[in-house]
Amino acid sequence: MDRRQFLSALSAAQVAAQEPPAGQRPVLCIFSKHLAQFDWKQVGVKAKELGFDGVDLTVRPKGHVDPERVSEDLPRAVEAIRESGVTVPMVTTDLTSLADRAARPTIDTMRRLGIQYFKPGYWRYAADRSALQSIVEARLGFRGLLALARRAGVAMGLHNHSGAYVGAGFWEYREMLMEADPRFAGYYLDPGHATLEGGVGVWRVTLELAVPRLKMVAAKDAVWERQNGRWRPRWLPLGEGMVDWRTCFDQFARARFAGPLSLHVEYPSANGLDAIARDAATLRKLIAAAYGA
Repeated sequence: MDRRQFLSALSAAQVAAQEPPAGQRPVLCIFSKHLAQFDWKQVGVKAKELGFDGVDLTVRPKGHVDPERVSEDLPRAVEAIRESGVTVPMVTTDLTSLADRAARPTIDTMRRLGIQYFKPGYWRYAADRSALQSIVEARLGFRGLLALARRAGVAMGLHNHSGAYVGAGFWEYREMLMEADPRFAGYYLDPGHATLEGGVGVWRVTLELAVPRLKMVAAKDAVWERQNGRWRPRWLPLGEGMVDWRTCFDQFARARFAGPLSLHVEYPSANGLDAIARDAATLRKLIAAAYGA
């Protein structure tokens, strides 16, 4: 077997390790950060009313579940949300290492509740150390969380965030994940942030690298805009920014991705629920076009 055949076989094996049955489609979720004014039961009710399949639940400081009380409150929150007829397929955390006191109780409680996916926190490039030192620190933290995920039988998805974050360029995450079992660690792809970091063409490379190990997807849209003499990202309704959603969803459908698809509404709006409903409708159209009505 030559190098090209080996890489092709490896990629196919990674896809097979997480490929869902034919006919399935993404689980459309609302990021509970955008329903912060509602309690657990109301979050479930609103998610159902807005046509979502599930909730991406915040388990972090100032989130819907305080990580200091995760063992007690996460089961109560999940039960209240599920009573409304929606699922909780993933949680969003700030966990970055085994040193986090909430790491073990969060992942153990996920296992008991049947929550399959979690987003860890972010590792940042720090001004007081080199980029390589920051990457090494991130890798060590990742390895610790991976050990917990493997033991619990759950999967983490590494979220690419533009800016001074490890993983913004995606290559750092690729190197970290090469040593991990694809059943327990993969990508939480954010095409919006990927486009901000690689708007001309690198976002396509990011998409290609992510799809074989895709666990979750975050949906939001943006453009670069000059503000007060500096170029900054401006978040917009889905379909009004730079993200090539048609290409993204074509790739998701080809890979038969059926994990959580979490809607993030980061732009200001007069009515937050109306903005959520509008973007959710856009996502449903994209899913139908790519996966079939």
